[in-house]
Amino acid sequence: MAKSLLEALPNIVKEGRAQAERILESLEGRHRVSLQTREWVLPSKDTSAADWIAQADRRARLDGEGSDWTNRLIYGDNLLAMAALLAGNEHTPSLRGQVDLIYIDPPFDSKADYRTKVTLPGVELEQRPTVIEQFAYSDTWSEGTASYLAMITPRLILMRELLRDTGSIYVHLGIQVNHYVKVLMDEIFGKDNFVQEVIWSYGSPSGGRAAGPKMVKIHEYILHYAQNYHSRFTKKIYLPYDKKYIDDWFKYNDDVGRPYRIRLRGKDDDGETIVDRQYLDESKGMPASTVWTDIKQIYADPRAYKANQSQHSEITGYDTQKPERLLDRIVEHSCPDGGLVADFNGGSGTTAAVAERLGRRWITSDLGKPACMIMRKRLIDQGAKPFLYQAIGDYQVEAAKTVLGRNFRVGDLSGIVLSLYGALPLQPEDNPLRNLGAVVYGGKKTLVLVDSPNKLTGDATLRKAIAQRDHLLGGWDRVVVLGWNFDPSIGQSLAALDDKRLEVLVIPPDLLDRLRKKGGIEKLRGQVRFSSLQYLTVKPVGRERLPSPQPSPADGRRGDEVLVVSLDNYVLLSPEAINLDEDNRIKLLKVMNAEPLALIEYWAVDPDYDGVVFRSVWQDYRGNTANDDDALRVVTEARFTVPRTEGDRRVCVRAVDVFGFEAEVVQVVAEPRA
Repeated sequence: MAKSLLEALPNIVKEGRAQAERILESLEGRHRVSLQTREWVLPSKDTSAADWIAQADRRARLDGEGSDWTNRLIYGDNLLAMAALLAGNEHTPSLRGQVDLIYIDPPFDSKADYRTKVTLPGVELEQRPTVIEQFAYSDTWSEGTASYLAMITPRLILMRELLRDTGSIYVHLGIQVNHYVKVLMDEIFGKDNFVQEVIWSYGSPSGGRAAGPKMVKIHEYILHYAQNYHSRFTKKIYLPYDKKYIDDWFKYNDDVGRPYRIRLRGKDDDGETIVDRQYLDESKGMPASTVWTDIKQIYADPRAYKANQSQHSEITGYDTQKPERLLDRIVEHSCPDGGLVADFNGGSGTTAAVAERLGRRWITSDLGKPACMIMRKRLIDQGAKPFLYQAIGDYQVEAAKTVLGRNFRVGDLSGIVLSLYGALPLQPEDNPLRNLGAVVYGGKKTLVLVDSPNKLTGDATLRKAIAQRDHLLGGWDRVVVLGWNFDPSIGQSLAALDDKRLEVLVIPPDLLDRLRKKGGIEKLRGQVRFSSLQYLTVKPVGRERLPSPQPSPADGRRGDEVLVVSLDNYVLLSPEAINLDEDNRIKLLKVMNAEPLALIEYWAVDPDYDGVVFRSVWQDYRGNTANDDDALRVVTEARFTVPRTEGDRRVCVRAVDVFGFEAEVVQVVAEPRA
């Protein structure tokens, strides 16, 4: 008979502590988890007018790059993100004990079906969560509440390690798990560090809410704990008086019409009653309680939100989006000016947006690519300070450690991939890295190379594969390269090589999760699909000099120049790799064939790409109507001003499609003649 949750809880806590301890111990090791910076984003969205204010702002922000702190948007598992933040690296010190406020809103409905609606010109697709998201979510709920608590325990422990001594953590929960998580947090943070439980009453029992026989649920819980109850930062919050309170208490008006109330202050030495006036316009308001009824819910569908038009500007289309006023109150109450706020279930980006607006530093992360795209666009729309878009380094290595054990070797993983592709490994003397295999079919010999999960498959790997095809064991008819992670410019490398006997395929990113779920290679054989790459092409980049301004000894400026970048074509990877049903796949194919550039969700330009960090100094994205009224398409030409440089410019263009896949292309553009 299965243990009750009450019986299982001590073991859940014990195993969660052990998992967190293993992570903390690994932070000192050579192979600790790291973050890869995918993009340095300077919010500078496309507009129809390249006015001097936008140019000056871009120049000022470029000149100010390299400050001590840069905000971060992280894509990936929050457990690994927190491990990387705790570890630090040569460029960024560890954030252990540096975070002032953590707010998380983890998923708490095991029956939820988080589907993403993708609206393209003339068609609407419904995309199921990516397979990585599905496995993460199914793990969270595989054994109901017990597995949810097993998921959240090590994460709460790592959050405690990140918190400053004066810091606070808020965990936003539903009725399904609130009381269980309260017990966990008493154990992890200490019962004496429990500050309060906030009840957020977000709606009214009317309309659709009132259907059915049950009482109507219109509230959620927010648990607030401190790292140290007595030294925590706190600022008292006051709310405006409601009309009835004002009418009942501020009954009087002075000679100029200012409302006031009379307060009794006691008696003087003669026994006379002392009174004074408390003016309404000098009153702080009503101290906030732990029941919040004045903040209403955000609806993902604007059509359902007609009751409160004033909040339309916040709507991102994300199902579980929280209103900014909710985070305003939490941040103001528990984070000092300039403090650091973290949200490891970023969702629609409300926490980061509020922290940015209120002058706090921030870190946010999410496992979902759609969520990360929404957050990036929201912050650009807001005109945020430059921020980093990062991903978990060596994600597949970490996943392999989970499946194959901490001491796994890359060759073990390559052998699994070769087997699932249908290739036989070459003999050890010809295959020292254990990453080469052979497929013989129809009299043709194909060499198969599995690239390492802890590197980007790029031009060097392709050239090595071609050389092995031509010379190893007397030569082969074809070579197939199977990769986990790709240099975004690999499409350009393939085009330059123009080799019909070379093929590059993507190893499914969920392969290790599926291997763990299915219980072995044999159960997966025949079910794994290796898909083709996506790629981007652009027209030749234009570069035009602007007339130089009068020389200025103060800034030494040599003038500006205009770059003109035009998209040419975008080819999506095999639609089979996207989690769509057959009907939605057919709809997608029609758009792919008729208007491939309509698949681009976001694109950006780095005018001086260093080959390491993409510095996004111009962006456009679907939904940005500053340049045109078409919310379903990006503009296909970028024309913007940058400081003039001597010699060639290495211009990089990066695009992200509506499914979160990235592609980029680099052009070297000569300096225009004088």
